[in-house]
Amino acid sequence: MAGVVHIPWYATVARLDAFAEAVAEIAPIALRYGASRYSVHRSRDDRYKILQLAWFESKADWYTYWDGPEVIEFRASHSGLYQIPVVYVWHDELTAGALVSAEEPVPTV
Repeated sequence: MAGVVHIPWYATVARLDAFAEAVAEIAPIALRYGASRYSVHRSRDDRYKILQLAWFESKADWYTYWDGPEVIEFRASHSGLYQIPVVYVWHDELTAGALVSAEEPVPTV
């Protein structure tokens, strides 16, 4: 069943911007592993909270991404920039919607 994985990262002190940029760079890699969509959010109330989301058709595709060489390298090379443990959660998406302006460009992968 299709779902969305929430990966709640929490940056360490004085490393916020560097880590936020790094998460934004690794998130699109999910598309190579079967994700249909991804997004990265940063909390306005707690600037150290970064939430990465990735939509996958199967958990197997998710694990292929999470345990893939790029994300393993990302976690290893950025291990001092975020707090451990990282506890991701699989969610079933029940409904979604969006408004898209006719003038707004459609993003390409």
